[in-house]
Amino acid sequence: MAGDRFLTTAEAAKRLDVKPETIYAYVSRGLLTSVRAGARRGSLFAQHDVDRLAERGREGRAPSGAIERIRTAITLLEDDELYYRGRRVTDLARTESFESVAHLLWTGRPEPRAFTAPAALVDVAGTAIAALPPSAELTDRIRVAVAAVGAADPLRYDLAPDAVVRRAESLLAILVESLSGASGGSIAERLWPALARHPEPGPGGPDPDYQGGHGPDGRVGPAVLDLLLVLLADHDLAVSTLAARVAASARANPYAVVSAGLGAIDGQYHGGASAMAHRFLADALDDPVRALSDRLRTGVRVPGFGHRVYRHHDPRADLLFAVLRDRVPDAPVLAAVDRVVEGLAGRPGLFANIDLGLAALSHALDLRPDVGEAVFAIARTAGWVAHALEEYDEPGLRFRPEGVYVGPRP
Repeated sequence: MAGDRFLTTAEAAKRLDVKPETIYAYVSRGLLTSVRAGARRGSLFAQHDVDRLAERGREGRAPSGAIERIRTAITLLEDDELYYRGRRVTDLARTESFESVAHLLWTGRPEPRAFTAPAALVDVAGTAIAALPPSAELTDRIRVAVAAVGAADPLRYDLAPDAVVRRAESLLAILVESLSGASGGSIAERLWPALARHPEPGPGGPDPDYQGGHGPDGRVGPAVLDLLLVLLADHDLAVSTLAARVAASARANPYAVVSAGLGAIDGQYHGGASAMAHRFLADALDDPVRALSDRLRTGVRVPGFGHRVYRHHDPRADLLFAVLRDRVPDAPVLAAVDRVVEGLAGRPGLFANIDLGLAALSHALDLRPDVGEAVFAIARTAGWVAHALEEYDEPGLRFRPEGVYVGPRP
């Protein structure tokens, strides 16, 4: 056909990742059509036919590249359950602190010790954050702080496991202290003041004594936050974790690994999903039936429901909602969630996921609307470092998939 480009048998075989003999088998089965090469020996194949067959093969074949199957001993997703190092995450969240679980991910052993932040590096991170406009979201501040602290650490290229763990501990402490101005206590306790919706009192940032207005002892917020950090610390090879591992395969330092992960969460399909769920629940608080009806009418996916991995329920969301119902049972957002769940009853795969849980937490405890992505980023930093430690033991630069060129032939 005029205008078509043609490939030789060898070129078609390379593009389809098969032997030349298989090309002729495809011809005999009617999957490809060959044409004579004129004075040249052999056959030619229309490029668009080969590309169409290649696309069909990618859709139907089992993963074959190293980047698609990565051996890991960190996280298991099986039968709608989540495990870290063989231990059920919902059990860990009830019994272990975030710091302890972070060490479990990094070393295989839970270790409930405090993470300390060097004052000089907290100042570096705080100065970098202060240069941002007031409109910057919490995750914007986290990204800038990570880059600034990494630039200030002359030993960042020490990839020995103990050195990486020490840097991960200090980085997490630096991030939460630079965001909140609070020092001392657990990661959750230091992060909590940064999540408040109420106006900041001055140049010093949020009130470090802020504990939230819910619960008889004023400790509901940090306690729920610590549980949530455990639930979000890792989730196997999510896109941000894959980005972190690719960076680690090039022997990027831990700060660069975390930056790679942070870059990948900056999108509506990953870290930003909780923000869309937050907006949806804001509408549902006024009229849950109308909010759901508007989404269904326009064919827009209902934010905070369903999951690519879980089939029947998200165990992280189940636990978070159970805790919220126990700690803040009168929060109006929980009644709104119930109405929406009722409206979606009977629709397979539309169960509340952790993004809806993050949004409900923000509304229930009167937190900033960007809390979900920020908490996700802090928690997942522990997982990214765990995968980096694992990747540092693998051959370097092992992720090099071969591109299937579909542009104009030279």
